Amino acid sequence: MLILILTLLIALLVLLGSGVWVAFSLMGLGWIGISQFTSIPAGDVMASDIWSASYSWELTALPMFIWMGEILFRSRLAEDMFSGLAPWMTRIPGRLLHTNVVGCGLFAAVSGSSAATCATMGKMAIPELTRRGYDERLIIGTLAGSATLGLLIPPSIILIVYAVATDQSIARLFIAGILPGMLLISLFAGYLMLWSWRFPDRVPPADEHTSLGEKFRRSRRLIPLLGLIVGVIGSIYAGLASPTEAAAVGVVLSLLLARWQGVMQWSTFVEATMGAVRTSTMIAFILAGASFLTAAMGFTGLPSDLAAWIASLNLSPYMLLVALTVFFILLGCFLDGISVVVLTTSILLPMVEAAGIDLIWFGIYLVIVVEMSQITPPVGFNLFVLQGMTGNNILSIARAALPFFFLMGLGVILITLFPEIATYLPEAMSGR
Repeated sequence: MLILILTLLIALLVLLGSGVWVAFSLMGLGWIGISQFTSIPAGDVMASDIWSASYSWELTALPMFIWMGEILFRSRLAEDMFSGLAPWMTRIPGRLLHTNVVGCGLFAAVSGSSAATCATMGKMAIPELTRRGYDERLIIGTLAGSATLGLLIPPSIILIVYAVATDQSIARLFIAGILPGMLLISLFAGYLMLWSWRFPDRVPPADEHTSLGEKFRRSRRLIPLLGLIVGVIGSIYAGLASPTEAAAVGVVLSLLLARWQGVMQWSTFVEATMGAVRTSTMIAFILAGASFLTAAMGFTGLPSDLAAWIASLNLSPYMLLVALTVFFILLGCFLDGISVVVLTTSILLPMVEAAGIDLIWFGIYLVIVVEMSQITPPVGFNLFVLQGMTGNNILSIARAALPFFFLMGLGVILITLFPEIATYLPEAMSGR
C-alpha cells in the first residue's frame, strides 16, 4: 500500500505541477493504478466508467443551475439587493457592511457559485462602500468571506458534485446546507457588530433617517429575488419538484427576471449560455476522470486498506475530523474546491463510513472546509476575483479575509459539536 500511495502521490504532483488539466490528471492516476498494480485491462475500465459517468440523470441539474447563475450574473440583481437591503442596515452596528454579508447570502441562494457571488456583489459593493468611507480592508474581507456561501447555500454546484461522487441525495444535501449557511451569516454579522463597537471611529455615521414606509417601498426590489429563491428551494423541500426540475424552473424564472429588467438581449443570452456550457463541460469532464479514478482505486484495494489502517490507529471521530480538516485546507491551497472533492472522496469515504459519520453531514462539513480554502493563497479563487477588482496585492486581500477564515473554522466546530445543525432539515424532509 505504501508503494502504491507514494507512486500515485508523485504522479499527481508531477501531472498537476506540469499544468496538466485536472481531468487528465485524474485519468492518468487511474491508469497508473490499474496498469501497474492490477492485471485488469485499464482501457476497458476507462471506457465503461467514463461513459457511465456521462449520462447520470442527477448531473442534469448541474448545467441548469450554472446557467441560472450565469443569467443572474448579467442582470441587475446585485443593484436591486443593495438598494433593498441598505435602508434596513443603517442603524445596525457595522451598518452597510452587513449588505455584503446578507447580499452574498441571498445571491448565493440563486447562483450556486462562490466566484460568481464574489464578482457580482463586489462589482456593486466595493465602489459604493468605498465612496461612503467604509474601511477598505473590511469591505474586502466581508466580500471574500461571505462570497464563499455560494458553495454552501443551495443550489450549490459543489454539493451536486459531492452528491454524484458519493451517490447521495442532491435534495437532502441542498436542504442540509440551509441552517449551516445561516449560521455562518450570523457569525459574520456578529463579528461586524463587535468590530464596529471596538472601532466606532472607523464606521461612517448613519445616513439620514428613513421612514418605515420608505424602507418597505425600497424593499420591493427584493421581491423577484425572494420569489426565485422560494420557487427553486421551496419546491425541492416541499417535494413538488426534483432538483433537476427545480433547476429548470430556476432558469425560466431567471430569464423572465432578466427580461423584465430589460437586460436580456440576444448577445447577453448567448454569453450566459456559452458561459454555462464551458463551466458545465469542465465540471463534467472532471467528474468523468474522478469516476475512472474511483473505479481504479477500488480495483487496487487502496481505499479499503487505507480505511483499515486508519481504523487500526483507533482515532476517535473527532480526531479523524481534525486530521481531515488540516488535510483539506492544505489541499485546497493548491486546488479548486470541485477538484478537492472529486480527488478525495473515493479514497476517504470508506474510512468516514467506518467511523460512523453521516455522509450528508460530512458533505456539509467538507464544503465549509473547502470554503475556507477559497480564501487562502496561493489558489484562493475569491482572492483572485477581488485582486482583479481592487488591484491590491493578493496577500493583503488574504489578510483582510483572515478573520472570516477563523469564523468558518468556528462554524466547523459548531456543526461538529451540534450535528443537528446540518441534519435536522434533511431528517424532517425525509420524515414527511
